[in-house]
Amino acid sequence: MRRSIESVGRLYLLPIRGINLLKQKAYHLVFDGLADWETPYALRAITMSERFEVVTVGFSDQPITTIGGLKLLPEITINEVSPANAGIFILPGGDMWEQHSHEKLIDLLHRFHGENVPIAAICGATLEVARAGLTHDVRHTSNSKEYLKAMIPDYRDDEFYVDELAVTGGHLITASGLGSIEFGREVIKLLGLFSEAETQEWFEMFKHGVVPERYKQGETSEGAVVVQSAVADRP
Repeated sequence: MRRSIESVGRLYLLPIRGINLLKQKAYHLVFDGLADWETPYALRAITMSERFEVVTVGFSDQPITTIGGLKLLPEITINEVSPANAGIFILPGGDMWEQHSHEKLIDLLHRFHGENVPIAAICGATLEVARAGLTHDVRHTSNSKEYLKAMIPDYRDDEFYVDELAVTGGHLITASGLGSIEFGREVIKLLGLFSEAETQEWFEMFKHGVVPERYKQGETSEGAVVVQSAVADRP
């Protein structure tokens, strides 16, 4: 059924603890100092698909403040997260990852990995998936290979490091802090959110500002809704 640009672009706020049990969950970790510009492209694509419910996960139930000054209240804590109803677990960057690791989070990552639930980590969060051993024999990237070695002395996965802004290896997505759009594209591809053509058009729009002529002229079709919505979202 055709949807208008307005209806696709609308943002729905989730009630606290009011979790929709019918959709798979796109869990998004939140914490003080998270880099709030790194995951929105991926999140917007996820909500556009209408297949997942985005759920914010905190280390506690206390409010957090992002590096950009946004104040967020986690909907659940990591103790309440289950791989059974998870579609993806997203870990944004932030200085926290360079300061210490989190045993409970490492355990949760192992559980997600064991159930083949996609894990997507960007910037400093790639340190945690490396500490968890999820980069062993798996294509991955980060801010740089030297960054991983400097922050994790026992890092030994050089052979599988890929010098690209975002990489998918199995069910693991990793990205540089400079690759938020590439990170979003990998999430789109791994979750099968858009068609291949729609994904390419989405990337060209947000990476290079290229809007196809047919959308500028107002042409509509069932397959156009993805890019039409992207046009509506642009400032």
